[in-house]
Amino acid sequence: MTNLTFKQLRYFEALVRHGHFGRAAEASAISQPALSQQIKALEEELGAELFERDRRQVRLTRFGEEIAARARDVLRSLDELEGYAHTSRDGQVTRLRIGVIPTVAPYLLPGLIGDLTRLHGELDLNVRETLTPKLVQELNEGRLDMAIVALPVSEPSLTEVALFTERFVLVRPRAEEGKPAPDREALREMRLLLLEEGHCFREQALSFCSTRPRTVQSRDLLDASSLSTLVQMVDAGLGVTLIPEMAVAVETRSASVAISHFKAPEPSRTIGMVWRRTSPLAKQLLEIAEVVRQSAGALRGTHGHGFSGADDGAGSIGWARSASA
Repeated sequence: MTNLTFKQLRYFEALVRHGHFGRAAEASAISQPALSQQIKALEEELGAELFERDRRQVRLTRFGEEIAARARDVLRSLDELEGYAHTSRDGQVTRLRIGVIPTVAPYLLPGLIGDLTRLHGELDLNVRETLTPKLVQELNEGRLDMAIVALPVSEPSLTEVALFTERFVLVRPRAEEGKPAPDREALREMRLLLLEEGHCFREQALSFCSTRPRTVQSRDLLDASSLSTLVQMVDAGLGVTLIPEMAVAVETRSASVAISHFKAPEPSRTIGMVWRRTSPLAKQLLEIAEVVRQSAGALRGTHGHGFSGADDGAGSIGWARSASA
C-alpha cells in the first residue's frame, strides 16, 4: 500500500462527519467531483468500499466503520505532531480550536475573544458551540484543541482545569418581585421551564430541585432550546426557570421578569477547561485558562448589576475562583 495519503484520510473524515458529498466538499474547500475522485482512489487503495451511496446521503459500510476509527487516530496523531512542531519551534500557539457549551458561549465569548486577540494577535481562532458530549467527542477525535464546559466531565482521556463557580438564579414573573425565593420543596411544585434534553444545565437544575430520589414531574416541565427562550416563556407567564448568573444581564434586558437568589445552600456550577492529556499544547492551554478566568472576572465586574437582582439575603455574587484541577 504505497499511495495512501493524509489528504485522502482528511477527505474521508469529512465525508464521514457530514454524510454528504456536497457538504463534505464544501467543508474541505474542494469541488465535489474532486472529493469523489479522492474517495474512490482511497477505496481502490484499500481494496474495499467504504460507503454505501444513494442519492440523498452516504453511509459507512462495516469495513468503512473500522477504517473511520483508525483514521481518526491517525489524523489526531498527525495534528498533535504538527502542534508539537509549532510550539517547540517558537513556543507560541498559532491556531486554537475552541469548543464552548451554549449556556456559556453567548456571555463569555465576546470578551474572551477580544482578550485573546489583544494578547495573541497572531492567533487563528476557530470557535464551536455545541453540547458537552459532542465537544468531548470532537476533542477526542482531534477536531478541537480545548473546550469550556461545566465540570466535572470525568473523561479519562482529558485534563480538567476548574476556572470559576457561579450560582443559579430564579427567574419568575415581574409581579412576584420582592417575594422570598422558594425553597426546594416549593420549587418542585411550580411549573419549571428547563432546557431540552442533552443540556448539562438541565440536569444541574433538576438535581437542585430533587430532594428525594424522584425528580420533578415531567408534566410540570416545558422544554426550550436556549436560555433566551426560557426567560421569554417566563415573561409570558408560562412558569419559572433557573439560569446561570452570567446570563442575567443579556437575557433579562428585554423581558419583564424578576430575579431572585436562593438561600444557602444555593445551586451552582463550576466552569472549567478541558483538553486531551496527550495535547502538545498543554503548557500554552494552562496560560489560555488564566485568560479565560480573567475574562470571566471582567464579565462579572462589567455586568455585576445584572447579576445581583433581588438578593433575598444571599449575600454577594458567588463567582468564587476555583483551584485548578
